[in-house]
Amino acid sequence: MVDAVDLLARAVLIGTGATVVMDVWGMVRKRLLGIPPLDYTLVGRWLGHLASGRLRHDRIAASPRVAGERAIGWAAHYLIGIGFAGALLAIFGLGWARQPSIAPALIVGIGSVAAPFLVMQPAMGAGIAASRTPRPWAARLQSLLTHAVFGVGLYAAGWITRLLLHP
Repeated sequence: MVDAVDLLARAVLIGTGATVVMDVWGMVRKRLLGIPPLDYTLVGRWLGHLASGRLRHDRIAASPRVAGERAIGWAAHYLIGIGFAGALLAIFGLGWARQPSIAPALIVGIGSVAAPFLVMQPAMGAGIAASRTPRPWAARLQSLLTHAVFGVGLYAAGWITRLLLHP
């Protein structure tokens, strides 16, 4: 029971921290490169429609708005980050959280790109791995970089959490 509570607390802290790192990367990328971050309102819209039984959209931006979609999208963004941190801890154990290393964090971070490539982008009308976007390879590269940054965030948040909670 103590390990389960420890795992949950660490997953929340590490996932939240890694997601913040990812969001800061999005702001830096926008400022330096002019590339806008994902609009999590559209994620909320997709989830709102999913709750009423609609999985796929031709273009999520053209789909009807959903009440609370911005809040739903942002909450989902952070809950997904926490979920991937939980997966990291489930796969590599609490030992990783007590002595974080970069490779497992990058494996999970980069591996998490499968979620948008295979689920969210196709369901939101962008096709598998952004194949229906104007510049698919540019979109894929940006997704891959963002998820690698999330992996670095998992590692950094793992160390900060270790210092806060002690091994």
